[in-house]
Order: sequence, then C-alpha cells, then structure tokens
Amino acid sequence: MPFPALDKDQKRIIHILRRSGPLSRSALAAGLEISGAALTRLSRDLLALGIVEEITDGEAHGRGRPAVPLHLARKGGYAVGATAHKGLIEITLVDFTGATIASHHEAVAPMAPKAFARRVRQLTHQLVERHDLLGRRMLGIGIAVPGPATSLEGDRWSVVDVLPGWRDAPLREIFGAEFGWPLWIENDANAAAIAEFYLGGLIREFSTAVVLLLGFGIGAGTIVDGRLMRGQFGAAGEIGALFPGDLPRPSPLDLLDNLRAAGCELASVADIDPEAADQAPTIRCWLDRAASQLEGLCTTAFAWIDPGAIVLAGTVPLPILQGLADRLDRAEPIKAACHGRSSIRVSRLRGSPITLGAALLPIHALSALD
Repeated sequence: MPFPALDKDQKRIIHILRRSGPLSRSALAAGLEISGAALTRLSRDLLALGIVEEITDGEAHGRGRPAVPLHLARKGGYAVGATAHKGLIEITLVDFTGATIASHHEAVAPMAPKAFARRVRQLTHQLVERHDLLGRRMLGIGIAVPGPATSLEGDRWSVVDVLPGWRDAPLREIFGAEFGWPLWIENDANAAAIAEFYLGGLIREFSTAVVLLLGFGIGAGTIVDGRLMRGQFGAAGEIGALFPGDLPRPSPLDLLDNLRAAGCELASVADIDPEAADQAPTIRCWLDRAASQLEGLCTTAFAWIDPGAIVLAGTVPLPILQGLADRLDRAEPIKAACHGRSSIRVSRLRGSPITLGAALLPIHALSALD
C-alpha cells in the first residue's frame, strides 16, 4: 500500500500533531490559522487515508458534544532503519509516530555492501513477519552511513575505511536492487539529528537545532525550520574536517587513544568507564581539551544558525557527554552567542540515534514541511 502524496496543509497538520500531540479540530484550525471548514475537509481526508485517528474515549469538557481530538495513527505506515558499524549491524522497525516496534543488533564480521544489504533484507522480513505487518503500508527503508556523499545524487559515499568496499561504491544501486522498497541513504550525523528532532523532544521546543555526533569521528546534523540542512553538495555538518585525523581531536577514538597511552587496557570505546579509577584522570583532561576545541565551533553555530539547542550524542558513556556539555555551557563565548540561555544539552534518547534516525528518514521525507 503506497503512501499518498500529501499537500502542504496536510503536512502542516501532521507536523503540528507530531509536535504537540493530540489536538481538537478547533485547536488545529487555530494553530494553523485556517477555517474550521477547511480543517474539517483536510482532517476527513487524512482520516480516510489512515494517517490520523480520532481519540474517542476522552471525557467531555463542559456542555454539548465533547471535542474529539485527533492524533497520528500508529498504523499510518511503517519504516525500517539500518546502519553498519565495524563488527555490528543495527536495525530498527518503527511505526508512523516514530515509536519503536522492534530492534535487532547483531555482531558480524566486516561486510561488503551487497552482503550487508542481503542480511538487512533477511532481518527486515523476519521483523515484519514476526509483528504481523505483511501487507501493511511500508513507507521505505533508511540506511545511515558514516561519511559524506561524494555525488549530488547521493549514490556514492566517502564511507570510513573500517567498512571495506563501501567507499565510492554505488550504494543506491546495490541497496535498491536488494530491498525493493523506497530507499533513503543519509550521513550518520544527519540521521542522528532527525532522531533527536522527532524523538528526543526538540520538535516540541524548537524549529532549529544542531546535533553533534561523537561516533566513529565527529560530525554534525542541523535542522533549520524543521528541515534537514544538507547543503549544496550534501556535505553540511562535516565538521570532522576541522580536526585533522593526525592531530588530537574531540572524538571517541581520540579519547580511547589517550586512555591507552595512559596505560589503560581497553579493547574498544565500549570499555571506557568514567568511574574507573585508572581512567578518570585521563578522561577529565580529555574533557577539558575537547571542550576547548568545540567551544569555537559551538559559538560559531549559535552565531550563524541560531539554534534553540546544541545536542551532544554519541557512543561514549553518558557522564562523559554530560561533562562535555557542562564545560561548554560554562564557556563565556557560548553564553554571549546564545544570550545567556542554557543551550547545550545531552541526548535523551535510549538506543542508537543513528539507527532510529535512519528509520525516520522515510517518515520525514514523506510528511515533513516542504
């Protein structure tokens, strides 16, 4: 069942319901500044499409017939997100509200794109069958990759070297041939920004936000007026270029290198523990240096883009992200740029924002504001 093409006003209704939650028709009409008759017509069409639903079990307020709120329909459509890391595949299945239905994490040997696509297809079919979604409206699949696009069409990507055979491979052709669903491919930081905006609470507070992703390296995703900012060539947010790989940089791998140099025997970033006595001093020093490196970047972001918040997300433990956020929030240049607001925060999401964001790519593309 294909997703219908929505007009501008239908998308505005979906956006405000996604931002505010259930609303009556009168509240929707007032918020969108359209007539009640127009709202009735639009909502009738969305109800017929199964994209919104009425809440019929609310209590009446005052006299007369109680207002019947509208909300997004979970069964309005389903989407899958997948991402490949070194030694790991992650997949998430979500409904139209963005709620997670199921997730799968699987340790794997390094996989070429074709092998990755085959495995993702197998796992996706298993999840769809397990949750009785065969024949339902599948909106598509989103794939998040660690690296920027190298073509305007987004078919080839400069993927990190730890994924052999991915760099400059025709990913859109490979994945499209395997999945048979509408396909979106996006940089991992942009995917994380989509997840933080819709599921991390940003949409309820701001229209514009920046997400700094401390993943394999460091990258940024930016939402401006509810739209993902990709730039002229799809490389917006590639801030890793500001921190050359042969120099100290504010990334999880750099922290891991610092800990190993200090004598800590750690196999991966997952072994970093800010509570460990042998790691804590090195982590504190790294946080001080990383915050000084990111201070100018965050100040510039506030000055140029005016985001409501900058969110820190990534693979390091939460106390490390919080320590970085606290240091940045105290920086005088950042205070001046955002006029004293407390605007640096840590991700509130549970689970990988990259994979969640990948799953939301079809939903965002089909129903976000133009």
